[in-house]
Amino acid sequence: MTTALIIGGGIAGPATAMALHKAGIRSVVHEAYDAAADEAGAFVTLMENGLDALRAIDALEPVLDRSFAAAGVDFTSSSGRDLGHVPMGDGRPGGATPRTLRRASLYRVLYEEAARRGIDVVHGKRFTGATTTADGRVVASFADGSTAEGDLLIGADGLRSTTRRVIDPDAPGPRYTGLNTVFGYTRDSTAPASPDGYRMIYGKRSFVGYTTAPDGETWWFVNMPGPELSRTEITGTTSDQWRERLLALFAQDRTPAAGLVAATGNTMISSNTYDLPRLPVWHNGSMVVIGDAAHAAAHAGQGGSMALEDSVVLAKCLRDVPGVPQALAAYEGLRRERVERVVAMSARMGDDKMPSRLKRALRDAMMPRLLARGRPGTPGWLAGHRIEWQEPVTVS
Repeated sequence: MTTALIIGGGIAGPATAMALHKAGIRSVVHEAYDAAADEAGAFVTLMENGLDALRAIDALEPVLDRSFAAAGVDFTSSSGRDLGHVPMGDGRPGGATPRTLRRASLYRVLYEEAARRGIDVVHGKRFTGATTTADGRVVASFADGSTAEGDLLIGADGLRSTTRRVIDPDAPGPRYTGLNTVFGYTRDSTAPASPDGYRMIYGKRSFVGYTTAPDGETWWFVNMPGPELSRTEITGTTSDQWRERLLALFAQDRTPAAGLVAATGNTMISSNTYDLPRLPVWHNGSMVVIGDAAHAAAHAGQGGSMALEDSVVLAKCLRDVPGVPQALAAYEGLRRERVERVVAMSARMGDDKMPSRLKRALRDAMMPRLLARGRPGTPGWLAGHRIEWQEPVTVS
């Protein structure tokens, strides 16, 4: 039986292990950290296409159980003007409504499902490099001095992927998009609730989004232009310091954003936003990268969903295409155009979040007209993408 070494235990790692398991391929997930993520951290929305990928590997129901609906978005200008409503997803019959959950909760669901299927996840294994044997097998090395050997190595190790550099030492790294992001949670906000959806605010100096969980807690984020934050700034800036900065950003706006931040306690966390527009080399011999290690979209709300799609498509290729190098080439052929299109769309969305007087004027004037004409919120080619597990992969 083919054995895969999976590097990284985020979203793509355990999802790929489950997809491979369904395809009859054994795998072991090697995660750098000593334990799974805790409850701290950001939240994520899985779109219809990501939920469809979970359905393909029989992992949809536990995710639905721990998430809540994100059916649409209400847009608001910096003056508080209602700009209109946009549905999330493509609304196809039979498609699941997009869902929101904490990223840590998604990790936990995937780990639990992997364990239920007998898949091994080994913690404390920071990947440092790999070599290929004469017969094409891969030997992975870890920082603790241990090694592991398999028929292929799958790099699901995120934006700062070590696997990406092992495959191609000249590979580009992630690109900072010019936006910092702050997340927070509050139960004390007086902002209008947004159940089953999001409210997005185009502020004069920032972009704000929030949603309301079924228990009444409000989950919010702020995108704001700024220099790339250092690791010290990300870990060392307190919630009180972020509150002061954010309230200054909202000073000229007449929106619920200031109230949200003022009502938030010590739950604020920050990050930089990055993308990875194009990676020239995805695979080399018996090694390949997937998810954010291969492509990253910062603003389309598709990072998790694209990683889940990758997991299923890669497993199908390894199931149906003889020879590991040939299967990896088939995988790239099926995925590259789609994910690069998503990253390009995401970059345009990020540019739209950059505050400017001209952009605000055009957006405030045009969005209601576009919505009145039935402009879809999410392109059908994006959220309407479906993967049929039983459909074979063929190579021309």
